[in-house]
Amino acid sequence: MGPSSPSTFDVEITRVFQAPAQRVWRAWSDPQEIQKWWGPHGFTCPVAEVDLRVGGRALVAMRAPAEFGGGDTYSTWTFTEVDSGHRFAYVFNFSDAQGNRLVPAEIGLPEGIPDDGQHVVTFRALDDRRTEMTMVEHGYTTVQARDLSKAGLEQCLDKMATAMNQ
Repeated sequence: MGPSSPSTFDVEITRVFQAPAQRVWRAWSDPQEIQKWWGPHGFTCPVAEVDLRVGGRALVAMRAPAEFGGGDTYSTWTFTEVDSGHRFAYVFNFSDAQGNRLVPAEIGLPEGIPDDGQHVVTFRALDDRRTEMTMVEHGYTTVQARDLSKAGLEQCLDKMATAMNQ
């Protein structure tokens, strides 16, 4: 199922960051910046590799805190569209540490998470110091999977806002 499918539930979050558009873009394109915010509260990002171009890919890991088992969860972002500084789209896949695609249901993740998540991130400069960023994740087949992803993404974006103000 792809974007706009009537039988899917999408996550859409819009945030205004107190930073210029190029700074918000860098939060996604610079591996050291991604490591500051990828993963929900309490999680860290020990791995971030990014090749932000059409056909390029990112490999990221989020490490759970000890109370959640301390394990690493890897994912890849395969970029399908890149308009530098303005918009990019990617296919999100869970993966192993080498970036080999894993199917969510086969690794014990909740039902409803798409095998190949279609994600779009857009940036709009509001002025020299503020940027509106919208992220849309397409393809969840259950409300529960959508809500779980939305909660995690909200926490990631909270961490991103904090990292940009340090």
